[in-house]
Amino acid sequence: MKRIFLTLAVLANVTMLASLLMGLQIGDPMTLGGRDPDVNRRIGTHILIGLFALTSVTMVHALLFTYFMGTGRWIEETSAAYSLSPQLYKANQKLKYGILPGIMFTFLMALGTGCCGAIADPATAVSLTSYTGISDSLLHFSMAIATCCVNLLVNFTQYFRIAGNSAIVEAVLAEVRRIRLERGLPVDDMA
Repeated sequence: MKRIFLTLAVLANVTMLASLLMGLQIGDPMTLGGRDPDVNRRIGTHILIGLFALTSVTMVHALLFTYFMGTGRWIEETSAAYSLSPQLYKANQKLKYGILPGIMFTFLMALGTGCCGAIADPATAVSLTSYTGISDSLLHFSMAIATCCVNLLVNFTQYFRIAGNSAIVEAVLAEVRRIRLERGLPVDDMA
C-alpha cells in the first residue's frame, strides 16, 4: 500500500501545484472589460485543474481511509478467530483514527480554497475584503499555498502511519502462522 499511496499522493500534489501555477498565469481578469479570450481560457483551465486537484486529493484520502477500514476489519476478525491479543486491533484503530483529523482538515482547506477562488472572481458580487482586510485574490492565493503545504504534511504523516499499519498486519500474519504450525495446519497459502 505504501507504493500505491506514494504514487497517488505525488500525483495529487502535482495536480495541486499545477493548479496553483496556472492560477498565477491568469493575469488581470478585467482585461478588455473581462472579455479577453486568453484570460478567460486560462481561468477556465485553472478552474478545471483546481477541481481535478480537489477530486484527486479527496480520492487519495478516501482510499487511505478505506485501506485502514479494510485492514482493521481483517485484523479484528483474524484476532477473534485465532484468539489473538486485542492490542493489535487497538493499535490499528489508533492509527486509523489518528489520520481522520488530517483528512478532514485537508479536505476542508481544499474546499475553502475553491470557495475563495469563486469569491476572487471579479464577476462575483460577494467579497471578503471588508472582513479580512486583504484582496479576495490574495486570500485565494494564500489559501492555495496553505492547502498545498498542509496536504504535503498530512501525506507525509499518513505514509508513516501506513508503514506502522503494515507492521501490525505482519505481526498478525506471523502470529497466525505460529498458531497454524502449532496446530498442524497448512501455512503454504499465507502471504
